[in-house]
Formats: sequence, structure tokens, C-alpha cells
Amino acid sequence: MFFRFALAVLFVAPFYAQAPAKTETPADALPDGRQIIDRHIKEIGGRAAVLSHKSMSVKGTLTVPAQGISGPIEISRAANPDRMTVKASVPGIGDIIEGFDGSHGWSLTPMTGPMLKVDKELQQTKLDADFYDELRDPKKYVSIKTVEKTTFDGRPCFKVALSRIDGAEDFDFYDVATGLHAGSINTRDMAMGRITATTTVGGYQKFGNLLVATTQTQNVMGIEQKITVTSVEFDKVDPAVFQPPDPIKALIK
Repeated sequence: MFFRFALAVLFVAPFYAQAPAKTETPADALPDGRQIIDRHIKEIGGRAAVLSHKSMSVKGTLTVPAQGISGPIEISRAANPDRMTVKASVPGIGDIIEGFDGSHGWSLTPMTGPMLKVDKELQQTKLDADFYDELRDPKKYVSIKTVEKTTFDGRPCFKVALSRIDGAEDFDFYDVATGLHAGSINTRDMAMGRITATTTVGGYQKFGNLLVATTQTQNVMGIEQKITVTSVEFDKVDPAVFQPPDPIKALIK
């Protein structure tokens, strides 16, 4: 329900995945991938709690320490239909905005101007906009399989492979001790080409009836980008925030 690929939209640069860690457990001794995901769902509050919400607003701070960049970021999401906007205000650059309104995916940045997402990039944006993504709906995947117990972000984790219906594959990591989602490796086709993002999440805190990760970190060409969440609100999002801005509307035919 939080965000799996939000930072990739903010800076036009390749992502590099972490090198695979050594497998620690034989495949036949690993728990089922669906069981691992279901344990995470239980730990954050349960399936009913996840489904009890229809929208969510996350506010926080985006930092890029190596470049001395720090600014506010806001992520809004909603269900029925799935919609999402990500807006970051970057000092010296301006507002960087990404969105999906249920039909159209788009970006608006000072570097590229208004752009519509098309073809595979649009389909993948729709996948990532899934408001109930936390549940890892089996209908969105050909298979869900635990591939190894490994070390991720310095802690023992189960690595779960999710083969998507578009032919690509994502990897989720779940903390062995807590059962909570620890991060992921995701591949997406974007305007600048195919990129792979490695994300770590943590700092779970309770907001309402759900635990939510309050930190998300990705490395962009060796440069760390981090989102630190300061507030989460459920079911108070104004639907108007998902409307494309005028420069994007001008591109929609």
C-alpha cells in the first residue's frame, strides 16, 4: 500500500541492483512464497485492515545526501480505480511530478517537460499504482516462489521471486525475524530504457490500523536517495489531486 518504485520517477538515471548474496538454505527447506507474503500482511495489521482503506496520503522528506539535496515529497494513492501522484520539490530544480489517473500515466519535470507514458511503461505504471499492492494479488503474477534465504540490507531475509504477467520478474525480500517486507529489486521499462531498482524499506510505525514503512532508500548510480515519512493519512485524499495538470491534458488526445 506504500510505494514500490516511486523514486525511479524522480531522477532520470539508471539504477543498479545489489549483487546477489549467497544462498543459505536449500530450496526444498524454504517456506512457500505466498505464506511469506501472508505473514507480512498479518504483521502489518491483516488483510481486512488493508482493504478497509480507499485512499492514502504520505508526506515526508526526500534527501540526496551526496548532492546536498533535501526537500518535501508527497505521495497520494487511491483505489477503484487505482490512481497515484508523486510530487517532490527539489531545490534548484523545481517540482518533479509523476501521476497515474486510472487511464493515463504521465510525468512533468523541469528537465523533460510534460510527457505521457505509453505501451509497456504505461502498463507497468498501472501495476505500480495498485493501491492494494501490499497484498501481491496472485492474478498479477504467473508465479510467486521463494528462491532463497539470504542477507539483504544486513539482515536474514527470504527472497521471493514474482514472475509478472508481462514477462518480467520482481524480487521481494522479507525479514526472517519480523516477517515484514524489507525491500525489493524491480525491473521496469521507462523512457530512458530498462532500469533495475534496488529498494530497502524499514522504520515501520503504526498509523491508524496499519503498520507502514517510514523509510525507503534507493541507490542511483551509487548516489543514495532516501524518503523519510513524517505523516500518513487514510481516506482523506481529494480526488482532484489525481487530475493531470494542464500541460499533460494538452497531450492527451
